Amino acid sequence: MTQTRSNNSSYTQELCFEQAINQDIALLWQSRSEGKLKSFDKTDIYWCKLTNPNHNKAIVVVNGRIESAWKYQELFYDLFQQGYDIYSFDHRGQGLSSRLIDDSEMGYVKEFSDYLMDMDKVLQHFDLSHYDKRYLLAHSMGGAIATRYIQTHPEHHFDAIALSAPMFGVNMAPYLRLVAIPLSQILTAVYPKPTYAPGHQAYYPKPFDINPLSQSEVRYHWFRDLYEKMPELKIGGPSTRWVWQGLMAAKQCIQQTRQIRIPLLLLQASEDTIVSNRDQIRFIKKLVKTNHDCALKIIYGAKHEVLFEQDQYRNDALDTTLEFFHQH
Repeated sequence: MTQTRSNNSSYTQELCFEQAINQDIALLWQSRSEGKLKSFDKTDIYWCKLTNPNHNKAIVVVNGRIESAWKYQELFYDLFQQGYDIYSFDHRGQGLSSRLIDDSEMGYVKEFSDYLMDMDKVLQHFDLSHYDKRYLLAHSMGGAIATRYIQTHPEHHFDAIALSAPMFGVNMAPYLRLVAIPLSQILTAVYPKPTYAPGHQAYYPKPFDINPLSQSEVRYHWFRDLYEKMPELKIGGPSTRWVWQGLMAAKQCIQQTRQIRIPLLLLQASEDTIVSNRDQIRFIKKLVKTNHDCALKIIYGAKHEVLFEQDQYRNDALDTTLEFFHQH
């Protein structure tokens, strides 16, 4: 079911994915603890955890836009096998957490800082104080949320953070870069009710051949099938307000690198068309001036979702992440 890597770590491989996801991974997933908690404004936030009394280190996984902890079962399994307890949650407005507006498939948040308050509430609930080591692993929008959390909560107790294709900017045409924030702000003000950002729509599963997320056919189809079996997980395009808030937060991530005082690893997908690789480089160049314990790893050939990619890219991303955590 798993293939042993040269560095003694073993992860699920595509060849055995179907078997693993229906057997060993499903078995571990069934053993999870889960629930919902009320955030600061009474919004229900879904959380889950996979723990073993013999584990003394923990990873909190912060997922991206349109995602749910349910999508991460394979990753949780692989990390759990490496001796980590796994904690995760669904952001407000998506996954199994409360939807915030009438159109349940529109990506929406009132203020980006709401995500940070939710995360703080969840972490208080988890109480990771008994672990020897605590790490953050965050993807895409989750990368921006986790970064802003570290920047605004200096009392956090994480030992290191790894970011997979973090949203420090959105990939867009150069002529849009200067106007994107004011334009999305104006569109939000003009329309009295939440509206999809230009070019976006309700949930639409792109055919594998033209999807911008992953080149792993088996992983991509599994994730799309999951959303058909659990339609309550579906989220489509972002609202104008989400774009405005998201771009503002991405900008703050780069502006406030000085506030990041723990080791940081940035995994960049060379073929990413979702987030801005240029802004990731800006971020890391600025960060290294005040934090010498940071690293950039470019996964050459990978699309946006390096943790759901073909084995060659995913194995590389996981090896790099776990080695980085091991060093800290």
